[in-house]
Amino acid sequence: MTKIDLRTEIKEFLSSRRARIAPERAGLPAHGGNRRVKGLRREEVALLAGVSVDYYVRMERGSLAGASDGVLDALAVALQLDEAERDHLFHLARQSRAPGGRRRRRPACS
Repeated sequence: MTKIDLRTEIKEFLSSRRARIAPERAGLPAHGGNRRVKGLRREEVALLAGVSVDYYVRMERGSLAGASDGVLDALAVALQLDEAERDHLFHLARQSRAPGGRRRRRPACS
C-alpha cells in the first residue's frame, strides 16, 4: 500500500465512522435540524476525543503517524468503534508510523 493509498484509507475510515453517529447517540445536543453533515461534525469528534479540532482534522486527512495510543483509544471511544474497527484504526496508525507509510520487511539473509 502506498502512502497516498494509506492516507485515503484513513480518511475514508474516519469520515465514514463519524458520519454514522448521530449527535444524540454521542450524548451531544443536536443544534437545529439543519446539519450540513451526516453524523458528527469534526469539532464534535475532537471534543469527545479530547483533542484539538486542528489535530483531529489532520488525522482525518490521513495523518495518524504521530498519534499516541492514548489518542487512538480516545478516538475509538468517541467514534464508538467496535473491537475490529479499533484494531483496524491501530493497524492504520502502525502503517503510518513505518518509513514510507507502510510496514517494511527486513531483507532475507542470503
